[in-house]
Formats: sequence, C-alpha cells, structure tokens
Amino acid sequence: MADSQQVRLLDRNHCVLLVIDVQERFRPVIDRFEDIVKRCNILVKGAKRLGIPVLVSEQYPKGLGATVTEISETLSETEIPMAKMGFSALSSYELNDKLRSLGKKQLLICGLETHVCVLQTAMECLGYFPKGVYLAVDAVSSRQPAERELAIRRMESAGIRLVSSEGALFEWLRTAESPEFKDLQSLVK
Repeated sequence: MADSQQVRLLDRNHCVLLVIDVQERFRPVIDRFEDIVKRCNILVKGAKRLGIPVLVSEQYPKGLGATVTEISETLSETEIPMAKMGFSALSSYELNDKLRSLGKKQLLICGLETHVCVLQTAMECLGYFPKGVYLAVDAVSSRQPAERELAIRRMESAGIRLVSSEGALFEWLRTAESPEFKDLQSLVK
C-alpha cells in the first residue's frame, strides 16, 4: 500500500476547503440547490471550528451575483470570496496564490457547477496536493443531473477521491473523543 494512489483519510492538519461559485444567480437553475448550499455550509462551519482554512471563489460576480448569504454570513473578514473569470479557481491569481501559500497537502472541494468550474479546478489541482484532491459529492451540483454524474465519474477516474460532507467531518475528527465532536455532530443532526 505504499502506492501514491492509496486511499487516504482527510486530515484536518493538512487540509484546505475550497467552496466554488455557490452564487445567488444559480439558485433557480441548479439541481438540488438548497441541499447543496446546506451541505457546503456544513463543511464551511465544520472546517472553521477545526481551524481548517476555507477559500471561496465567485465566477464573474458582476453577472452571477455574490456568494449566497447562507454561506457568506458564515465567513470571517479574512475569508472574502475571490472573483474569477476563468472556469478553474486557479485562474484567479489571488486565489491561486492564497491556496499555494497555505502549504496544505490535501484539498476538499465543494460547489458549482460540477461539470465546469468544479471539474476544471479539481483536475488542475491534482499535481499540487500530494495527499490528494477530494470531492464532497453530496455538496456539488449542476443544472443537469447527468452533467454532474459524468463529471464525478471523470474526476474519480483521474484520481480525485470521493467523500460525503458528513464523511469529511468525521474524517477530520477521527474520534468521538475529539473535543469538537459534539459540536460537529450537531451540524449533521
């Protein structure tokens, strides 16, 4: 199992959470939008409680609006969403620099749209995170469910590791003896 593709659990000491383009204009057109917002917010709240850095991107905010209030209200003053025009979050120099400066070895991604911005970001990030790029599959969506499913299959076959939002929280915790256990457990009840 020394293979670099071996399955690794998410580790809160090595992980960064990236929330991609969960913006207001997507609300009426994205499949299961409200559930995606809820799942992304669970991850944001959990990451913040565990001291895991949270980065947020916004695709062309002048046209697509800001990050939804449910998530933006959870962010601190230093977790300002970063605008981008390219589909990959790495196309934002600000976000790219911030992501690399953190020096983390794992990346967990959630957000929109699975087959465009999420996929392109995940694929481009594969070479930068030696302990893996992870996708919270229940916290991503597209306008068409078929587009989402195809993108998830593509990412998995490229080596992106799949996890659920609740699974990610409990991997970050590792044990019910963790001082944050009850607090994080309350997020998924």
